[in-house]
Amino acid sequence: MNTFDFVIVGAGTAGCILSYRLAEQGHSVCVVEAGPPDNNPYIRVPAGMMKTSVDPRITWQFVHGATPYTLKRDIPFIQGRTLGGSGAVNGMVYSRGQPSDFDNWASLGCTGWDFRSVLPYFQKYENFTGLGDDHFRGRTGLMPVTVLSRRDAISDRFIQGAIETGIPFNPDYNGISQFGVGYAQATIHKGKRWSSAHAYLHPARRRWGVRVLTNATVRRVLMTGRVANGVEYSMGGCDVVKTLHARLGVVLSAGTVNSPKLLQLSGLGSGKHLQALGISTVVDLPGVGANLSDHYAARIVARVHDGIDTINGRSRGLPLIKEIARWLLGQPSILSMSAMAVYAFCKSNADSKENDYALSFTPASLNSSKTLGLDAFPGITSGTWCMRPQSRGFVQIQSMDFRAPPYIQANHLQAEQDRRILITGIKHCRAIFRSAAMRQIIKQQIHPDEACHTDDEWLDYVRRFGTTAYHLVGTCKMGEASDSHTVVDAKLRVRGVERLYVVDASVMPTTPSANTNASTAMIAEKAADMLRFSPARR
Repeated sequence: MNTFDFVIVGAGTAGCILSYRLAEQGHSVCVVEAGPPDNNPYIRVPAGMMKTSVDPRITWQFVHGATPYTLKRDIPFIQGRTLGGSGAVNGMVYSRGQPSDFDNWASLGCTGWDFRSVLPYFQKYENFTGLGDDHFRGRTGLMPVTVLSRRDAISDRFIQGAIETGIPFNPDYNGISQFGVGYAQATIHKGKRWSSAHAYLHPARRRWGVRVLTNATVRRVLMTGRVANGVEYSMGGCDVVKTLHARLGVVLSAGTVNSPKLLQLSGLGSGKHLQALGISTVVDLPGVGANLSDHYAARIVARVHDGIDTINGRSRGLPLIKEIARWLLGQPSILSMSAMAVYAFCKSNADSKENDYALSFTPASLNSSKTLGLDAFPGITSGTWCMRPQSRGFVQIQSMDFRAPPYIQANHLQAEQDRRILITGIKHCRAIFRSAAMRQIIKQQIHPDEACHTDDEWLDYVRRFGTTAYHLVGTCKMGEASDSHTVVDAKLRVRGVERLYVVDASVMPTTPSANTNASTAMIAEKAADMLRFSPARR
């Protein structure tokens, strides 16, 4: 069988959720995933991200192209390439953003995407077990969301240090107010990672027979005129072309890099660029691949006095064996932690109503030469990023070869505002490390290894050592027709083509002031309701 009501390209967070919801409505669904099944044993272990993030078998290994803004460095980054997508390999931190993020979307022509309209879909997704206001939180969703279960004295000290700098304690940053500091929330339950594959896709396969193709790379969307009716794909990167047909719609949920890539390969994009590559233009959509936005992060690393308990000391030898045993017994363990222990949301201008930078803290020393890797000595790490970056880049294919990666350029730190806010954030990290609560345990600042005194010195530091936070959005921007750079309308329909949709982080017109996985899940939940009333069904 190769004909279904809906064909979904990509089994990441959005694709898995959408497959469940459409099948629940009675539709036949096929999900096409370029990566393998999610049977890698490290996926379910939260700390296993140290392994999965560098495994090319289950991740796309991409690169942000060099620019003068980051001292002409190529910046590597990953995206998930397995069932569950990035939700199977990410840091698991659950953060929605501020209500004004979504009200801003609505003001940009995304009717029905204001906070009041999207809140029910956040709630529909989550099964939150912590203390919180049920007006804002969901308790019966399919995705477990928990507050970090493992507490430690150093993280408590960091929270106290943040309070010393004027940041209030906030037990639920996804509740009535984001402002403040508290323990992180994550998609972890009983010590195990929960991706959308575990919460949605696998149950959908069992209950409704959703078909899933793995190791299947989509080459292009099939269209009759300007009506999408299926996809071409190849197994394992081979040249044999196979087809799938869709009665009601083709949905691209391949992510912020691969969704615009696939549109361009299918003749949807800048006509001038496509023609230069020998691709016939179906619809001239200059916004395809444009508007790329990403969080750019910098961090401070310090060594603490010997004998102080950190993750570094628990991650090797007999202590590690004990941590593994605790994890197997379902007890709090370093193996069940998310990428951060503490999360804080702050304002660079005290008079502002909005938070504009975030701080994170991990009771571990992260090696300055690696994205994810621990130093041998006991240490701590605090990071920061500008939550609403103004810098914009693009994703652009370089050939007709569906196996070739596109050129990716985020233009990190291009905007002066991004630079200013990031400097404020990194200086705030240092201030917390120098607080009364923290300074008595710190032996030496490791990174930066030389003191930064002026803003120019801090800017040089973040340009030299900053990196991506893996929060890419925007390359298939949602908006109104009067904006020539929008790709989809408020119902996520690709402009100029019938029965073709994009449902993933690429449709976000601006970056939410948070990690992006939660908002991607919300988009998928809302999209399922919109496709329920799709014109393609009538």
